[in-house]
Amino acid sequence: MKRVLLVANPASRRGGGMRKAALRAFREAGVICDAVLTSHPGHGAELSAELSPKYDAVFTLGGDGTAMEVVGALANTGRPIGILPGGTGNLLARALGTPRLVRRAVHALLDGETRIVDLGMLHDGRRFAFAAGVGIDAQMIEGASPWLKKRIGVAAYVLAAARAIFRRRDMRVRATVDGEVIERTAASVMLTNFGAVLDDRLSLGPGIRQDDGKLDLCIFSPATVGDALRIVWRLARKDFRSDPCMLYRKGTVFRVETDPPCTDQADGEILGPTPFDARVEPRAATLLVAKR
Repeated sequence: MKRVLLVANPASRRGGGMRKAALRAFREAGVICDAVLTSHPGHGAELSAELSPKYDAVFTLGGDGTAMEVVGALANTGRPIGILPGGTGNLLARALGTPRLVRRAVHALLDGETRIVDLGMLHDGRRFAFAAGVGIDAQMIEGASPWLKKRIGVAAYVLAAARAIFRRRDMRVRATVDGEVIERTAASVMLTNFGAVLDDRLSLGPGIRQDDGKLDLCIFSPATVGDALRIVWRLARKDFRSDPCMLYRKGTVFRVETDPPCTDQADGEILGPTPFDARVEPRAATLLVAKR
């Protein structure tokens, strides 16, 4: 790689310092890096779509929202994308095994390899790489205050998730997977493309792959706090034996309805109330990953 574009969100957590560290790392590697800053929602997509043909790869530095703007804009182009950990949650960077320090991440991705992965596409054309969902995961994102995120980072999401688990706002779910209708009471419903969460500390379900041409529906239905704690324990141990509180389906076309209507999210961005529709977009994104 000789010349790359860096799309950076100046509003992200510690954005200024991270941007300087990234530019310094590219210089150390002998790679010319031109940085552009986003100024409004959707700007990352606009910049990458317009400027990417001039570069060997596009890197993002910001939250998962910034990353997905670029990934969505460059879907099906074959343009390599490197996702640097510049936000609070960094779901995508963590799922890809990218080092947390920006300088190390730059060198690891430049010396790494490409991985072609599936994406999810919502009914409005918006894409997601990690997961879309409703219930505890959306409540976690809504409940993490900007003040706490700036001060304690990803721990703000952990606290918000704990509050959501103990409050247990159940919903009646009707999920349609490739024509099969599933109805049950649940606390969380996720359409996931990556199985690992928080640096592989939790695995959401069995056999989840980001390159199999399918998404995985995960429905968690704890009736008590004890059930919820058991689910977390089993996800941490990758124990996916039959459990009445855990249901999984692979598929390509999905619809998720809830009663009452609930807020849904995709890759950490709050979208709106249910219902929502999604489908898989096979092998749509080319991502840079560190060698294992």
